[in-house]
Amino acid sequence: MVGAGLATAGAAFQSLFSNPLATPDTLGVTAGASVGAVIAMLLSLPILGVQLVSLLFGIVAVGLTMLIARQRGRSSIVMLVLAGVVVAALANAGPSVLKLVADPNDKLPQITYWLMGSLAGADMGNIAIGAPLVLVGVGIIFVLRWRLNVLALGDDEAKASGTNVRAMRITIIIAATLVTASSVSMCGQVGWIGLLVPHCARMLCGSNNRLVVPTSILLGASFLVVIDALSRSVSASEIPISVLTAFVGAPVFIVLLRRTGGTAV
Repeated sequence: MVGAGLATAGAAFQSLFSNPLATPDTLGVTAGASVGAVIAMLLSLPILGVQLVSLLFGIVAVGLTMLIARQRGRSSIVMLVLAGVVVAALANAGPSVLKLVADPNDKLPQITYWLMGSLAGADMGNIAIGAPLVLVGVGIIFVLRWRLNVLALGDDEAKASGTNVRAMRITIIIAATLVTASSVSMCGQVGWIGLLVPHCARMLCGSNNRLVVPTSILLGASFLVVIDALSRSVSASEIPISVLTAFVGAPVFIVLLRRTGGTAV
């Protein structure tokens, strides 16, 4: 579910922002969710409390990004991306500061390991909170996937086709935010899936989002299952997911860039 959700959110953002480097964290949701999780761990909240606080902070971070990007009642793509970079940078500084005051024998290892991502804590309680939001977000993007083709043409062309660009953009952003914040709250930071998988999907079926979105769902889910299996089996102790996704994702992404010349999107 997490792999499918992150891949779908990445595919939506890459089309929405017309940026092949867009990821589910483009608007700062992952960084905000991480701050919430670290605060909850310092307060010794139970795992469900960590998940809820993380989810709340992720949503707040995106809300702050959209507020900063809003000028004269409107938000441009460029302002959204720049505001997301600023909010993510501020939020990423939060865990670093909080680590300084964390107990080095208890809280600090817990925080560090959580930030690297793991599915080891998955249980029905966590899934009951996170799954509905992931399913709703993925469902919205799936239903509106053909609209992403229209939005990718640019604001003028999209308006000429009768699309309410502002409403559609906000809907896609909210859906992707719900998916990403919920995924991060369940298993911490999981990198590369939202960037790599949509590119692989486009390599297989072209740039039509009617095909890219469902292909990303299948590839993202399969990829994370394989990575999780490797993380639990290649060594005596479990390897954090983000470490393996980076080791696997970076070389694959380099190969894709060499084959396509950066034109996969």
